Amino acid sequence: MKVLLVDDSPVDRVISEAFLLELGHEVILGENGQQALELYREHNPDIILMDEVMPVMRGHEAAKAIREHEDNWVPIIFLSARFTAEDISAGIDAGGDDYLAKPLDQQVLAAKMKAMERISNMRQRLIEVSDELEAANVELKRLADVDGLTGLANRRYMDRFLKHEVARCSRNNEPLSVVMCDIDEFKSYNDFYGHLKGDDCIRVIANVLISSLKRATDLAARFGGEEFALILPNTTEKDAKVLAEKIRAKVKSQNIMHEKSSVVSHVTLSMGVYNEVPTSMLRGDDYLNLADKALYHAKQTGRNKAVSYRDIK
Repeated sequence: MKVLLVDDSPVDRVISEAFLLELGHEVILGENGQQALELYREHNPDIILMDEVMPVMRGHEAAKAIREHEDNWVPIIFLSARFTAEDISAGIDAGGDDYLAKPLDQQVLAAKMKAMERISNMRQRLIEVSDELEAANVELKRLADVDGLTGLANRRYMDRFLKHEVARCSRNNEPLSVVMCDIDEFKSYNDFYGHLKGDDCIRVIANVLISSLKRATDLAARFGGEEFALILPNTTEKDAKVLAEKIRAKVKSQNIMHEKSSVVSHVTLSMGVYNEVPTSMLRGDDYLNLADKALYHAKQTGRNKAVSYRDIK
């Protein structure tokens, strides 16, 4: 273990250091409570052996300061010639975990170090488990917001994001665009090529959407099945329509065969665009519904096109 040994007596330091080194521990030396605090922050020891009566800063004061600033608990054992019940109680109240009487009995010190080493190992394992759990929780939270097939945001996250952006754009008087996208005649594609090929097709479309969004503020989501949605904050209708056309053309350029399509012999995308500066009368669902109406119009008038809601009113 890495041991921080703090004692204002040079003789006691030498004797204790030699014995701790003999036991196989790494030793960091300090002469007073202020040094104990500084060395603790610098070296992050596994255990602190600290004299109680020292100049500059007493052991109890150093222990209190350490407990106030530490991120992880480190055992503190006080060393003192004063070994009354009151002294022990005061040391524990200050943040100490044990008391050893000076002069130190080497057999007792060896036993204490063995016990503390077991505690240190257990503490390290608990820290590792805690870190693993924290990482797992972060991953679970991420997965809860991500569509498993495509890696896009899922519907749940998209709804939260859209609600937030409606409120933000309303406050800032900024336009908000929503684009609904649908793979043309996807049911016939699935029936002819099979569901595994269908999943591959959906993933390709998702990658096209992700690669087409250049701003971190934009969001691509899987709305459900073969439908997708783009949330584009602070985006004009013209810019949203331009982006939709680029995506449509990019999907076409993938040349994914679709022999059962009544449009062309490869997979195509129909898209509906709705744009407005949010008001108190407009909710996230309104943006989705109106963009979906524009999408429906695109599908009813030949598919493989992007239509703005204002073009059909």
